[in-house]
Order: sequence, then structure tokens, then C-alpha cells
Amino acid sequence: MNFASDNTAGVAPRILEAIGKAAEGFALGYGNDDLTRQVEQRFRTLFEWEVAVFLVPTGTAANALGLAQITPPWCGVLCHANAHIVTDECGAPEFFGGGLKLLELPGENCKLVPDTVKAAIDRYSGHVPHQVNAASLSLTQATEGGTIYRTDEIAALAALAHAHGLAVHMDGARFGNALARMNVSPAEATWKAGVDVLAFGATKGGAMAAEAVVFFDPKRAEAMPERRKRGGHLLSKHRYLAAQFDAFLSDDYWLRLARHANDMADRLADGLRKAGLQIVWPVEANLVFVLMPEHLDRKLKAAGASYYVRHADMLAGGRNPAGDGSLARLVTSFATTEDDVQKFIRLIQNG
Repeated sequence: MNFASDNTAGVAPRILEAIGKAAEGFALGYGNDDLTRQVEQRFRTLFEWEVAVFLVPTGTAANALGLAQITPPWCGVLCHANAHIVTDECGAPEFFGGGLKLLELPGENCKLVPDTVKAAIDRYSGHVPHQVNAASLSLTQATEGGTIYRTDEIAALAALAHAHGLAVHMDGARFGNALARMNVSPAEATWKAGVDVLAFGATKGGAMAAEAVVFFDPKRAEAMPERRKRGGHLLSKHRYLAAQFDAFLSDDYWLRLARHANDMADRLADGLRKAGLQIVWPVEANLVFVLMPEHLDRKLKAAGASYYVRHADMLAGGRNPAGDGSLARLVTSFATTEDDVQKFIRLIQNG
């Protein structure tokens, strides 16, 4: 009953097999191998566009390097206050960005809306050279609350950002989960809606350690090879990153893994509701947030269940959960089974 994170799952079988196969023989290093070229072409086919792709081993690197590429050090990134780049990346965007500033904004369901973004653009514009001015907008897909930005929402926010000269970054650590739920094409969910650079996640989706920084205008990627190298994220045995993506993207394997994780989240949420517990946000990806009474939290953990408790300030207005409860985050993955879900729900029903 491990619902702590999709990072706690192992490696999806086809990806693990591909890593082993990549170990056969010799290949040029630092991304000069044939498999990397093949994966870069896979991305172009996937997005129906001439993208520039840079593989890195971590999502933090993908976000930080991508944001640094589109945001001058003296400027800021507009983002939700609960965005992963704010809460879980230890200042990496600021570090790799040479001092850029994350400008945190509020938003219901962990999402930004145009009015809030417009007010922030007005606040962080024009007063040069004295203040930090906004140069980019970052959207988390799926959000830290497990909600997703629909294509029309992305398009509205991107149009607003572009109208004021801001580039649009998307943290897609769970991009596959969001895409599987929306049932739209990768192109429709990104560059056609106005996204300029995407941190395309595979690790949470079933890879060992593989992420991609995708630029939808290759001109924006100028000097990105040097930035990646200087940041220590150009692997010498690069083919192992490529092998993971080659398997991940083949035959829509990544979407099948994501759909399973989403389905397990739906089953989990349905069981929690039937047991009388309150689900906080719409379950749109593979995360379920529930208000958990303290006695039930103790019982579940004593029985071996694993999940994290989040701060109540994630909730609108920073309200505290009712009674003695806490805000529990449950995450499903490609490896979550129906038995895991049913056992967890039975413990609650018998609680």
C-alpha cells in the first residue's frame, strides 16, 4: 500500500529491458550516439514539430535549465505558490538561473487564472532597472494538487503572457497523466496552446531517471548544450537516457502507463468517498488529496500504508482541515495494483 509517490515505484519492464539492451557493445558518448538521434526524431514526430530536445536525468534539472534559458538572471518567473519549482527544488531555478526570482501567485485548486497573472504582470513590469520584472510564466502540468490545465486554459494564459513579452514554461513531470486524462495530442497540449518550453517527465511515469527539455522554437535553445554541460547534466553515457525514452515513447507505452496510474487514482478516490471521507480537489491525474482523521491516519500507517501529509496552507485561504484531521496526499503509479487500493479502502471501512 505505497501511495507516497510515483517515484517510489520501480522501473517499467520495457524500459528496464531497454536499458539492459543499451549496455551491449559500444556507443559514442555525450549524446552523439545513434539512439539519441532516434529519440530526438521521436520527439519531433510526437509533437508534430521541429523541436529541440535535451535529455537530462532529473526533473529538477529539466525545470531549472529550461527556466534559466528563457529568463534573464535579473528577471522573474510567475508561478503558483505551490508549484514544484517553489516547494521541492531547493532553489535550483534561482541557482541555475544566476539569481532569477520566483514570483509566487495564489490560485484555487493549485492553478493560475488570467486575472491573477495579469495583475502580477502589471505589478512586475516597467520599473527598470530597479525591480525584478517578470520574463516568464511557469505552469505545472499536472499541478501539485493533482489538477490539470485544459488546453483552453493554457491558451488563455499563454496568450496573456505572450502579449506582454513573457515566455511560457511548463513543468510536465506528470505530463503523461494530464495528457491521458484530456485525451488530446501532445501538440495540442503544448505548442499549439502557446507553450514555449516543456520539461517532459518520464521518471514519475515509469523510467529510471530520464527527463527532457523540449523547446518548440529551436532558436530559444541557443547555447543550451553549453548550459546543460556547465550545469553538470550532460551524461557521458548518454545512451542510457535515450534508451529509456526510446522505450517510453514507443507504441504509446508512456500513455498506457499513465492511464493505469490515473485509473488507480479514480478507484482510490471512489472508495474514499464511499467511506465518507472528503476529497479536496478534483482527481484529474494520479494524485488524490483527502482530509484524513487523525485516528485513521494512525491506523493506516500502523498497517503499513505509506503516504505523505501536506500542509493545510495548500488549501484555499490556508484553512485547517475539519476537526483533528490532516491533509493526506495519495499518489498512484503504473505499478499500483487493484489489490493495493482495495486493501487500503478496506482498512478505512473497518476503521
